[in-house]
Amino acid sequence: MLSDPINLFQVVQRGMSAQMVRMNAAASNIANSGTVSGSEAEAYRPVRTVFQQELDEASGLSSVRVSEVRQSDVAAIRRHDPDHPLADENGDVWEAGIDESAEMVEIMESARQYQNLVEAMQTAKQLMLDTIRSK
Repeated sequence: MLSDPINLFQVVQRGMSAQMVRMNAAASNIANSGTVSGSEAEAYRPVRTVFQQELDEASGLSSVRVSEVRQSDVAAIRRHDPDHPLADENGDVWEAGIDESAEMVEIMESARQYQNLVEAMQTAKQLMLDTIRSK
C-alpha cells in the first residue's frame, strides 16, 4: 500500500526535529567541554549530526532527517596535571577538544533555522486560513 504524500506541515516538522537534534548535540558538547579522562581513548569526543535529504515522490516535496549522530575526529588535548586523580603514569590528563565558541555558533545557527521553519509554518497556516475565509 502506498503511503499518503507528505504535506508542507510534515516537511516543516521534520526540519524542526532535525534542528532540535543538532542543537542538542551542540549543547551536549558544551556540557562536556572541560571534562578530562585518564587516556586519550576515553576522552569525550564532540558529536555532530548528519542530515540526509528525503524526497517524497508522491508530492515532490523534499524533507530532511538526521541519519546519524556521530563522534567527530577532533583530537583530545593532553594536559600535564600530575596532581589530578585521573592522571596517567606520565602525569597527563586528556581534555575534551571542544571549541565552545564554535558550539555556540552551531546552537545559534540551528536556532535560527528552527525559527525560519516556524515562520514558514505560520505563513502557510495564515494563507490557508485566508483561503478558507475568502470562500
